[in-house]
Amino acid sequence: MNDIEMMHVALATAREALKSNDIPVGAAVFNASGELISSGHNERELHSDPTAHAEIVALRRASQQLGSWKLENLTLVVTLEPCAMCAGAIAQSRIQTLVFGAWDEKAGAVGSVWDLLRDPRSTFRTEVRAGVLAAECGELIKSFIQEVRKKD
Repeated sequence: MNDIEMMHVALATAREALKSNDIPVGAAVFNASGELISSGHNERELHSDPTAHAEIVALRRASQQLGSWKLENLTLVVTLEPCAMCAGAIAQSRIQTLVFGAWDEKAGAVGSVWDLLRDPRSTFRTEVRAGVLAAECGELIKSFIQEVRKKD
């Protein structure tokens, strides 16, 4: 699978978050052959859990599936630039490659506000490919936020 095909999987997963009124961010973990290992979407509202970001959910599921916390040689694809918490989890899990869609100019930690994964002081190195289907990923979140604001 290429980055665009993998991002379509993450986008489909993101739409699942709408069922629990969570911000529609989706993540998917793939092995080197392009096989889906796990996926997750934001579940903060669903579980009243501030750590239940899409990336964390997908990483936890991948670890359970593989029986290891070391997620080396895997690719994490996420619809929104990871925050500091998620970037830290990505580094700690030793994910080889991160692919993300929309930039997060307010809280992004992979190039927008901070760049934790490519900081030369970081212990682990993660390849980053950004902006994949950025407009589509960003529009999904923007539309959700506009709907929520209408209700307030």
